[in-house]
Amino acid sequence: MGRSAKIAIVGCLLAIATGLAVFTAMAFVASTPPTVDFATGHRQGTPVNMEIQTVGTIGFGVHPSWVSYLTKAPDGSWVHTTLWDLPAHTTVNVTILQYDSGSPLRNQEIGQVTGVSADGRPGTMLLNGKPVSVVNSNVGNGVGHTFSAPSLGINVPLVGNSASANLCGTAPCTTRSPHNVIQFSFTTPGPGQYRWQCFVPCGLGYLYGNGGPMQTIGYMDGFLKVVA
Repeated sequence: MGRSAKIAIVGCLLAIATGLAVFTAMAFVASTPPTVDFATGHRQGTPVNMEIQTVGTIGFGVHPSWVSYLTKAPDGSWVHTTLWDLPAHTTVNVTILQYDSGSPLRNQEIGQVTGVSADGRPGTMLLNGKPVSVVNSNVGNGVGHTFSAPSLGINVPLVGNSASANLCGTAPCTTRSPHNVIQFSFTTPGPGQYRWQCFVPCGLGYLYGNGGPMQTIGYMDGFLKVVA
């Protein structure tokens, strides 16, 4: 094989490798959920009001049967994401619309409310307007999910709906479907990336329920990106 032929083969292989690298990078970018920006244009000293919802099945995309979170953007549209930009040292008022059913917790400690407050009371959330500091998941409809950010000490159990209720099938759900309203506040720390996730194994069809949506950003875990 001549020198020119070898150079042509090497060039062809390099082109293929470059193409594969570009394709992989583009696929990664395309698969990364968008980030909802609550920081740009924020006025210092004012709170951020954030509304999110949990659904039993997202109803679309590559995993339509997965449980998921969604976030309402400042423009009022619902976005399938768990990535948020938040201003540092700011009060964040959170409203979670919980549309999914629940079950008893494997670890009752997760039923405690920590790291947040409601109506000025630390370690408290509002469940349909009533203050709650701990949820006994062995009674009622149990707990469907949690909103937990371990590095911030935050844990909020999301009380489930009845499994026999007419649950929302395709997200975003509307308030016409049965749901619980969970409200609480927390203060963001200094700039950084803070992981948050659900601690209730809800990956149906995966070993012990800990796979699939439980390990996928955009579904049951994400990041609070706190910016200066």
